[in-house]
Amino acid sequence: MNFIEELEWRGMIHTVMPGTDEQLKKEMTTAYVGIDPTADSLHIGHLVSVMMLRHFQRAGHKPVALVGGATGMIGDPSMKSAERNLLDEETLRHNQECIKAQLAKFLDFESNQPNAAELVNNYDWMKDYSFLNFIRDIGKHITVNYMMAKDSVKKRLSSESSEGMSFTEFSYQLLQGYDFLHLYQTKNCKLQMGGSDQWGNITTGTELIRRKTGGEAFALVCPLITKADGGKFGKTESGNVWLDRRYTSPYKFYQFWLNVSDADAEKYIKIFTAISKDEIGTLIDQHRETPHLRLLQKRLAEEVTVLVHSRKDYDAAVEASEILFGNATSDVLKRLDEETLLAVFEGVPQFNITLSELETGVKAIELFTEKASVFPSKGELRKMVQSGGVSINKEKMTDQDYLITKSDLLNNKYLLVQKGKKNYFLLIAG
Repeated sequence: MNFIEELEWRGMIHTVMPGTDEQLKKEMTTAYVGIDPTADSLHIGHLVSVMMLRHFQRAGHKPVALVGGATGMIGDPSMKSAERNLLDEETLRHNQECIKAQLAKFLDFESNQPNAAELVNNYDWMKDYSFLNFIRDIGKHITVNYMMAKDSVKKRLSSESSEGMSFTEFSYQLLQGYDFLHLYQTKNCKLQMGGSDQWGNITTGTELIRRKTGGEAFALVCPLITKADGGKFGKTESGNVWLDRRYTSPYKFYQFWLNVSDADAEKYIKIFTAISKDEIGTLIDQHRETPHLRLLQKRLAEEVTVLVHSRKDYDAAVEASEILFGNATSDVLKRLDEETLLAVFEGVPQFNITLSELETGVKAIELFTEKASVFPSKGELRKMVQSGGVSINKEKMTDQDYLITKSDLLNNKYLLVQKGKKNYFLLIAG
């Protein structure tokens, strides 16, 4: 497969340096993407550049993921309005290991082929590099005028809300340029990829390689992903959508992709999956004929959830979705782990009840009116029970005096009450 052509139809090229395609056609090429290790998980904002590396390896080339242990201690000024917190080495090493485990789902690090993926950390070659040696060996090759002309620097300096830029941040593009030079010299790495906001930093690297070695290196950047409504991709009301289940449950992760707009689904399925051009074209046609079936969103959510988590997690997320929006049974509800249960019913009214009272049992009519105000009155509860409109843990309640005990609790802690078709209440025993 031709890497540039693949990225072009997927909408993943913003700018590419002339000669890049010729280089890739000439030989197996090594390329790298830098990843900021400021957290111990990637979020879906990282996925675009990770997918670039995935397609790169699929095309027979060698991907290198660079964890910016050194540059992460400084913070990239590109498109930022303030300096970021600096991290210590122990935290950075922990973050690196967690990130590698996530990347292993996208890239083949274990292969004995020459294009096996590699993970490197720029802290390893920067930690013993003295400041004097750095400014003598590297600084003299790039002028201040050249660095000042970069958009990331100009925007920061001209911004009214900015307090200027520290020398630490100003030096960032030199450090990133040196990374490229180091990988060029030690791993014959001739291409750096990233988001379009990285173009200035990447081309500083190609220029440094040219001035320092006389060699030629290349740059390719993808567009920054946005939503059709102009909002920021990957941000929800609760913050970033993370790849680590500790921060974003597989259910919530699945729901994020399932709920994107039609226009975004058409764009995202090209970027975040490896589905072929023909199959995506067919899917888009089918979706446009029957948009209410949300075929694109469902396939997108399936592909990305299975890739990031697992088929088992995907199946559980689909089952969990049926609880709110379908005709799921009590068996499905009982299979949910606590994390997914709470994610599914996040935002529904919750009431705390006393666990010890359930030892001997409490009548439903008392529990749902006096202990937890699911119903405003006993009369309303009686009426709804008679009409078959009340369920406990997805099972119809036929007796208002049904004795609720600890054995009714989900995960030994929760009771799900459903009033009518769409009104849910979660009782939490403690």
